[in-house]
Amino acid sequence: MAEVKREVFGRMPLEEGGGEVEKFVLQSDSVRVEILSLGCIIAALETKGRDGRFADIVLGFDTLEGYTRKHPFFGAVVGRVANRIAKGRFTVEGKEYQLFLNNGPNSLHGGAKGFDKVLWSPQVVPNGVCFFRLSPDGEEGYPGELKVWVTYTLHGSELAINYRAQSSKTTPVNLTNHAYFNLAGQGSPDIYDHEISIAADSYLPVDDTKIPTGEVAAVQGTAFDLRQPVELGKHLRKFHLDGFDHNFCLPPGRARRLVARAHHPPSGRTVEVHSTQPGLQFYTGNNLDGSLKGKGAATYPKHSAFCLETQHWPDAVNQPHFPSTLLAPGEEYDHTTWFCFGTA
Repeated sequence: MAEVKREVFGRMPLEEGGGEVEKFVLQSDSVRVEILSLGCIIAALETKGRDGRFADIVLGFDTLEGYTRKHPFFGAVVGRVANRIAKGRFTVEGKEYQLFLNNGPNSLHGGAKGFDKVLWSPQVVPNGVCFFRLSPDGEEGYPGELKVWVTYTLHGSELAINYRAQSSKTTPVNLTNHAYFNLAGQGSPDIYDHEISIAADSYLPVDDTKIPTGEVAAVQGTAFDLRQPVELGKHLRKFHLDGFDHNFCLPPGRARRLVARAHHPPSGRTVEVHSTQPGLQFYTGNNLDGSLKGKGAATYPKHSAFCLETQHWPDAVNQPHFPSTLLAPGEEYDHTTWFCFGTA
């Protein structure tokens, strides 16, 4: 059983409606997580190291003000469509839709005001909290009124995130959480001593704007073969990589399966990621530049955190041979991702 507490975290600026932002604290013997009603943001996540001490292992801010300013989606649920849509354009049932371009020539993570920047309606549930919102027809250019539920539950050392959605019109939907992890503790300077493995036989090569080329490439013999654990710093140097920001193609099927594992040998902390989703975006914080002041006045330089974003494949709405992101009326989008924390 997890204890669930709720408290006021702050108020949105008046120009943003002035609504109250709540914080929900889920706590078990081994994990403590704080989640905001703004963007369903994971604001803190404390887990034990080998020495039994807790450390906060996600990047973020101490106050609401940090989250209302521009930041790289720290801890947030992103949508209506996570990741990139080429040229912010797609066609559904013969009609073309144009989205706001917020990532060079493309639309990223839902557009100008995605799900990460809005207040959700919370309800405490056993061992967790469920957030609901109604995304109006035409919001950010997307068709259909979309009902969305995001439920966080904590069972022992396992944090589950369930995403459900229903639409009044056929629309693309792709939901994920954008937590930035550093298992040494947030504010640690880099993630080079972390060991990473991803259970994927293929990945999606991208063009210079991070849009998939359409090829589904085998990882065998490439820098993207992470099926066995690699020490991240050594691996980046070996392959002369600036970092990862790529979708890994997970084994087909809708069953829960282990998709990734990260281990920090000095502290012993581990996280295993299980999911029903077809893809995983592995991102190594390449665009962090130390300019943001985070929790405890920490700065977050390049490669000071990683993201393991379970998702559908980027630009799937424009690539018919990718698993479909389209949700039709009468259907339900329903995916779950589990983060299992421990020591090794």
